[in-house]
Amino acid sequence: MTDAAEALRVDNLTISYGSAPASVSGVSLRVRQGEIVGVIGESGSGKSSVALAMMGLLPDSARVSADRMTVAGIDVSAATEREWAQVRGAKASMVFQEPMSALNPCMRIGAQIAEVLLIHGAADRRQARARALEILRLVQMPDAEKRLDYFPHQLSGGQRQRVVIAIAVAAGPSLLVADEPTTALDVTVQAQILDLIKSLRDETGMGVLFISHDLGVIGQLCERVAVMYRGRVVEAGSARRVLEDPGHPYTRALLESIPRPSVPVRSPLAVIPPVNDFAQVPAVLEEAS
Repeated sequence: MTDAAEALRVDNLTISYGSAPASVSGVSLRVRQGEIVGVIGESGSGKSSVALAMMGLLPDSARVSADRMTVAGIDVSAATEREWAQVRGAKASMVFQEPMSALNPCMRIGAQIAEVLLIHGAADRRQARARALEILRLVQMPDAEKRLDYFPHQLSGGQRQRVVIAIAVAAGPSLLVADEPTTALDVTVQAQILDLIKSLRDETGMGVLFISHDLGVIGQLCERVAVMYRGRVVEAGSARRVLEDPGHPYTRALLESIPRPSVPVRSPLAVIPPVNDFAQVPAVLEEAS
């Protein structure tokens, strides 16, 4: 039996392509309802591959295996595309890092939100527009009633990301997978989006898997964090412990590579050592309490 309080549980996830070595190996993650869990690491560490696997969105060429993979209590380890279609939107949704490419440029944003409700039977056509307006207000869109009929190009980057989040939460999913959703936004708008994700978590009780390379964002938002390196989790635990007292040398190298205002401008930047420095170091894993 799966713990009903788990929005996501994956044990020993492996992703590979053709005859190449596995790009993701032995990854285990757990997200409870109402919890925000961060996944951090360099570009190419496997973060986005894990996120896409959680949504059944990897290409057909990918071979995915796991001892266990459940979303909102539903076993998706061997789900067909038809079964995934019932899970996406209703049980789990994803927010991508570039909102303009995630939205249909030819549809008004109200219709895009309403479409999710119609697909999953959460509203009929008469109710869908009213519910879309409620959701747009939920994500704190300014002048929501007017913007309901806007096309994506008429909105700012931050407003488009609010629309993407509105679409993601429209059908009340148990899990929100956010893949670097603030990367393309300026610092002020980024803070607003992070506050929005927190407030939506508080209001809906959904679990959030938050993918990022920004350690500052992870520190602000997440209760627990997993650090990925070359396709595996090398450290996991409470965000405070991992970010303030890292136990793995790769985590320490990540933290040391962040430029600090207190360091003289002419001082050389810290760099992450070559691959072989970390390849054989045992993972530092702290069980979720």
